[in-house]
Amino acid sequence: MKDEYLKRILSARVYDVAIESPLEIAVGISENLRHKVLLKREDMQPVFSFKIRGAYNKMAHLSPAELKRGVICASAGNHAQGVALAAQKLGCKATIVMPVTTPKIKVDAVARRGATVMLEGDSYHEASLFAQKLSAAKKLTYVHPYDDPLVIAGQGTIGMEILRQFQHPIDAIFVPIGGGGLIAGIAAYVKALSPATKIIGVEPVDSNAMYQSLKANKRVTLSHVNLFADGVAVKQVGKETFRMAKKWVDEVVLVTTDEICAAIKDIYQDTRSVMEPSGGLALAGIKHYVSREKSTGKTYVAICCGANMNFDRLRFVAERAQVGEHHEALLAITVPETRGSFRRFCELIGPRNLTEFNYRMTDAKVAHLFVGVQIHGRDEAKTLVANFNKKGFKTLDLTDDEMAKLHVRHLVGGRSPLAHEEAIYRFEFPDRPGALMRFLTSMSPNWNISLFHYRNHGADIGRILVGLQVPKNERAGFAKFLKTLGYAYVDETHNPAYQLFLG
Repeated sequence: MKDEYLKRILSARVYDVAIESPLEIAVGISENLRHKVLLKREDMQPVFSFKIRGAYNKMAHLSPAELKRGVICASAGNHAQGVALAAQKLGCKATIVMPVTTPKIKVDAVARRGATVMLEGDSYHEASLFAQKLSAAKKLTYVHPYDDPLVIAGQGTIGMEILRQFQHPIDAIFVPIGGGGLIAGIAAYVKALSPATKIIGVEPVDSNAMYQSLKANKRVTLSHVNLFADGVAVKQVGKETFRMAKKWVDEVVLVTTDEICAAIKDIYQDTRSVMEPSGGLALAGIKHYVSREKSTGKTYVAICCGANMNFDRLRFVAERAQVGEHHEALLAITVPETRGSFRRFCELIGPRNLTEFNYRMTDAKVAHLFVGVQIHGRDEAKTLVANFNKKGFKTLDLTDDEMAKLHVRHLVGGRSPLAHEEAIYRFEFPDRPGALMRFLTSMSPNWNISLFHYRNHGADIGRILVGLQVPKNERAGFAKFLKTLGYAYVDETHNPAYQLFLG
């Protein structure tokens, strides 16, 4: 089977539309990590993503009759642009079904290629089901984004280029994983010619379908995926890609949103190019892997798979990058309301820069501070917390507390003496017209909203923090509301950040 894919990759038709993307050494990143890190710049493709390779290879193998009838696909954006450009090049009609949550930059890019865009469903899964029904009804060829041998072979040309461009030993190639087409294609080629090179997949911790599937030794369907890295937000990997991953993928590394943001910043500083979240995923995986392995002097390749970044999202990326690269710690510090306390606090902070400082008098005895502090690593944060506690300033490290980072830092001081028996929930919903209204109108008028915080992050997912006062005799109805709403949620009522600053 490996030889079969080798032949498919070697004979793949991609270069009518795709370029042989550069393989560049990342000088600053390599110095910082003490490894040679090479970036495979798929963000430089005509559609700013590797997806053009697989889409064109699939469509170039269609018969004249199939091309005449037209093609259809479902995609959150990058595959859609690949299919649209391929259709334009081959002179066939293309219908693209995209989730309604797709960033506008990707919708506009597809429409400009002359494709017909249809917005359907809140996720790729829902868009895919609709596209497949339409494909059968109108006899259109369905161009799968990853689970197709010709698509996989097209993506595999990236592995072929890497081994040709760098003819020295490569210790590992780090590959973002969504449905698995990219890593399957690269692994099939690289393992045939350079079996000692590790193929390491990278997924977000909250969108890890391949990791869960390999662990369970069967394809797992996730109930929820975080849409921040929308290019890899897939609930279930493909049948063929999973079969290939079991054979040739050495391991899958999981990274956080903060680590992805830090990687985007690192790539920008070395290349002056801005990756989309999935485009920063592979480098985030390298940094995580290096930190875990404590090694030096290796040669690693990161696949920079795309750069279709929504500009409005940069605010969120910049905000979280400092935390992701362990240069900022967020602390909750309880300070006695006595003379000299603030001076003692400043002495304990020392020469470090404050990135954020929120204070409001709580009562006559203590005050709670929400503080951002510049650090040089997580160990420094631990030492800082220990020193504050030792000196009588009760301190909590909130650096990994999602609610604190998304909401509490913007609400410090917002206590209310009227918010009795308040329950706090954090929700995620598709950020599109009507979604917030649906949330509000589906609630019982007997439930009082005591707190509400929403902040636009320029993404396709909305994040809100809600305080609710629900009468005891309606708790069962409230539990039913949470189940039927269909939005992901977390009960944050006992979160220490809430208790300190809002409760």
